[in-house]
Amino acid sequence: MNAQASTRPLDIERIRADFPILQRTVRGGKPLVYLDSAATSQKPASVIEALAGFYRASNANIHRGIYELSEEASVLYEEARAKVARFIGAARAEEVVFVRNTTEAINLVARTWGATHLRPGDVVVTTILEHHSNIVPWQQLAAERGILVRFVDIDEDGRLRLDQLEQLLRTEPVKLVTVTHVSNALGTINPIPEIARLAHAAGALLLVDGAQSVPHLPVNVRELGADFLAFSGHKMLGPFGIGALWARYDLLASLPPFLGGGGMIRTVTTENFTPGDVPARFEAGTPSVADAVALGAAVDYLETIGMAAIRQHERALLAYALPRLEELPGIRLFGPVGEDRAGVISFTLGDVHPHDEAAILDQNGVAARAGHHCTQPLMRRLGVVATTRASFYLYNHEGDVDRLVEALEEARRVFGVAG
Repeated sequence: MNAQASTRPLDIERIRADFPILQRTVRGGKPLVYLDSAATSQKPASVIEALAGFYRASNANIHRGIYELSEEASVLYEEARAKVARFIGAARAEEVVFVRNTTEAINLVARTWGATHLRPGDVVVTTILEHHSNIVPWQQLAAERGILVRFVDIDEDGRLRLDQLEQLLRTEPVKLVTVTHVSNALGTINPIPEIARLAHAAGALLLVDGAQSVPHLPVNVRELGADFLAFSGHKMLGPFGIGALWARYDLLASLPPFLGGGGMIRTVTTENFTPGDVPARFEAGTPSVADAVALGAAVDYLETIGMAAIRQHERALLAYALPRLEELPGIRLFGPVGEDRAGVISFTLGDVHPHDEAAILDQNGVAARAGHHCTQPLMRRLGVVATTRASFYLYNHEGDVDRLVEALEEARRVFGVAG
């Protein structure tokens, strides 16, 4: 059976046994309930072992040594690239550039494509749903180069106003549309193929922030229609410090280097340099080899489980969690209700500050996020300073939801939240 296409129910207890951290207790012996996978995922033993195993047996710098260890490390590094490329449906492995994280990937596009293609008065369209990582780089270019940054709003359900996008594409010189695939604060799944169609019809390129989609949904870049896709390894069971930028090979080959130094050149003289081929020209310096190898192990794990099965599991958790939470007096839930929502639930509880809510959750062994989630423009749009966010992944089960609800009931009592 194709692991990507499988929709069989997950064996949650077997999966949870693969994650050592889920066996620990917190706050005086309470079993850990981890509901912050939108911030970072936990790691299965196979990924931890791949990371440690590289350092134990294969540690060497890559691509320049002619001895066995270096050659072995180089092969492992490029095998990881090939795994990531296959995982997202890339046409060739060279279309995957290793970076530290989604933020660096977006900045790479801004500082290479943006610096060579955007002129004063050109428009970059983003959305009110975006993480700061997909806002600030464009605002920096606006200050430096005189481009304009426009924002597409959401409706009252948390869905993008595609009519506004169409209007901008018709009336302004839009060169790039840059949008999150899945909102890290609301869970909204944006219709990327439709957005790609609209952008390309207007002569604009499309950059997709896939930080919250690649770990949770079946993602195929050719089906999305995107020109760039950015994502992080640590949100998809991999280690910190490794991520990827995908783009079509011809597009990457047309761009200048991002950083200068070793590894990204073909020749250097006292007068000039010639950049290397794609993707090396974007990977200056010693790369995070061990982290890339461990990301490859994370891809192996996810493919074994099946991304369609993971998506189905998270939908089932949402279907269980949302009605239970709605029963709590004083709660306000944010985000769309329907098939276009991922496993993210943001909420407020009466007038209680989300930080205080999260403190009560923590006392009950429930790890959830509280704050603006690096989406301050969205928080202002929603009329709140912050929310509490519970986010699910393949290792969560209904018992985690029950613990969340019980902890929120205690928070209601502690802070006197009325119905």
